[in-house]
Amino acid sequence: MGRGPGSFISLEGIDGCGKSTQLLLLRDALQRRGVRVGLAGAAGGILREPGGTPLGEDIRRQLLHHRIDIHPWAEALLYAAARAQLAHDVVAPSLAAGWVVLIDRYIDSSLAYQGHARGLGIDQVLQLNLQATEGLLPRLSLVIDVDPAVAAARRTAPPDRIEREGHAFQERVAQGYRLLAVRFPDRIRILDGRPPAAAVAAAVLAEVLAVLEADGV
Repeated sequence: MGRGPGSFISLEGIDGCGKSTQLLLLRDALQRRGVRVGLAGAAGGILREPGGTPLGEDIRRQLLHHRIDIHPWAEALLYAAARAQLAHDVVAPSLAAGWVVLIDRYIDSSLAYQGHARGLGIDQVLQLNLQATEGLLPRLSLVIDVDPAVAAARRTAPPDRIEREGHAFQERVAQGYRLLAVRFPDRIRILDGRPPAAAVAAAVLAEVLAVLEADGV
C-alpha cells in the first residue's frame, strides 16, 4: 500500500469517462480545504500514467501515439516499466514528504486493460506490477463508471492507439474494473459517472475526505 505519511489516490475508468476533469476538480476542492495536495517540489501537481518522468513520457509516446503493433505482454511490460520509474522517482518520495498524491491511472488500469481486457490474467499482471513498484498501491482507487458509447461521444481529440480498439474492447475494460471492485473492496470504489460533473465531483470528494479523515491526513 501507500508508503509514508501522505496518501495516494488514483482515478480510473475507461477512456473518456471524465476522470481527468474529476482529478482537477478534486485537487481544487482539497486545496480549498487546506489539504497538502501535490508532489514533492510541485504543490498542486497531478500525475498521469504513463508519464510523469522522462522515461515515462517516452514510453507514453510509444504506447499511445505510434501506429505500431504491440504484443499484449510487451504492452503490459512497458506500462510496468513507466510505473516503476514513476513510483521510485516521484510517488514514494512525495508520500514520504507528506503529500496527498493524485494520479490519473495507475496499477488498476493495467489490471483492467491488460489483465482482463487483453486476457493476460489479473493475477499475473498484478504480480508484475507489485514487483515493479515494490508493492506501492493507491490508498484509494475511484473508478468513474460510464457507458462506453457515452465515453466515446465525449472524446474530441483524435483517438490514440488504445482508443482505436473500439467499443467491444472498452466494454471488456469496464467489466474488468467492476471485477476489481468486487475483488478489492477495501481499496477500489465504483462511482456512477452519468450525473453532471459537479455531482460526480461531490461523490469523489466525499470518498476521498472519508479516507483522509480515517488516516488522519
